Amino acid sequence: MTSERPDDEPTAPLAPPPGRQPDQQGPPPSWGQQPPPQQVGQQVGQPVGQPVGPQQQPYPSPTPPWPGIGQPRPGHPTFQQPYLPGHPQQPLPYGPPEPPQSGSATPGRRLPRWTWPVVALLSLLLGVVGGLIGGSLVGGDTSTVEIERRTAQPLPSDNDSVASVAAEVLPSTVQIIAESGGTSSSGSAQGATGSGFVYDQQGHVITNNHVVAEAAKAGGRIQVVDQDGNRSRATVVGRSTVYDIAVLRSEGAKELTPAAVGSAEQMRVGETVVAIGSPLGLAATVTSGIISAVNRPVTTGQGEGDSSYINAVQTDAAINPGNSGGPLVNLQGQVVGVNSAIASLGSSLTSDQGGNIGVGFAIPIEQVEVTATQILKTGKAQYPVIGANVRGTDSLDGARVESISPGSPAARSDLEVGDVVRRVDDQPVTTSIDVVVAVRSHVPGEKVTLTIERDGRTQEVEVGLDAKTG
Repeated sequence: MTSERPDDEPTAPLAPPPGRQPDQQGPPPSWGQQPPPQQVGQQVGQPVGQPVGPQQQPYPSPTPPWPGIGQPRPGHPTFQQPYLPGHPQQPLPYGPPEPPQSGSATPGRRLPRWTWPVVALLSLLLGVVGGLIGGSLVGGDTSTVEIERRTAQPLPSDNDSVASVAAEVLPSTVQIIAESGGTSSSGSAQGATGSGFVYDQQGHVITNNHVVAEAAKAGGRIQVVDQDGNRSRATVVGRSTVYDIAVLRSEGAKELTPAAVGSAEQMRVGETVVAIGSPLGLAATVTSGIISAVNRPVTTGQGEGDSSYINAVQTDAAINPGNSGGPLVNLQGQVVGVNSAIASLGSSLTSDQGGNIGVGFAIPIEQVEVTATQILKTGKAQYPVIGANVRGTDSLDGARVESISPGSPAARSDLEVGDVVRRVDDQPVTTSIDVVVAVRSHVPGEKVTLTIERDGRTQEVEVGLDAKTG
């Protein structure tokens, strides 16, 4: 079985040749650099201008699975939220006046009662103003983009009705039609279709990068279609090939209800989830299933330039081409992930049997929020790097350091060429993909702890994370 990213370009190969191991692939992948195209995912997009039907499903020829993908990975921690810790509050230096010290030449004067409320009010105002000024100095101008997301759960905690979830989330889900500008042999417009959901009240929509990538490069037209069939033009605010996330903006989306945001971290294996989107161009389609696994390292893409690495939520909810970018939702009506990839069987099957087989992958909403916030503030997204190239071992029990870039965080640490990385923080490493996914689940400025083996001895090395844009 291979994991495929249900792709908008059906002819591109998306998986490594059969029988090749991670340590046999081209130049070794880099933490923060794009590793060799050891893709195991197929994007869930649908070509525009083709009739709906299984004979038109845009699947590449499936190939055997990437070693380690699809196997249980015990011991993986939950996805880490890269939020800054809160600063402890200090007690205010106010209180009743102290009595004069004995022997004082001048007795203390009692201030009027109205003094203390005035002082408290002034202190509060000064604190608020000072906090705003301090925030702008430390974190940049945070007022340029207002993100008014609904985070409260729309449905009760004990809800078990998929119908209720569908009724709640469908009005927030849209179909994406991305035309690249060319025409097919039949004369229809070329491009891709996918799905997305309304992120805030400013008309921003979240989808996958691979849904709009070709249209964005070619200057094509992108449209958002709501549940009632209303269409509106959309523009790309920014996109990340590394995390396969794109943020669009549409005036028509301002009239729609933003989706509630939940947490992939809090989801447990076996919990029910609902996938909503437009598989095979069939808008407003709802499927349900369970969380099959969490923290599943998956890489998708067509080549070195657009490979993405996902610390994925795995689900058996039916996902097909066209579901890309749509929400994966819990039973409280909150988005916990963005559907991005599916798995397919071997090439012995015909293309019309290459649809959903119950193995789909979604980008955790925590990572989506981090990337979307960066894009909304700067138009670009960043990802962490440590500056070392690694290659998977023959025994699939680690990744060997092949080279270290001068001046990089790895060069400033105790890491050495030849070290075999066994764990990143407390996540076990079986292939080089595990290392890349684990590092990219952090944010620049943080540190990771690598458990390495050197000369038969195990030790820990702490490495900082620099930032790259992509």
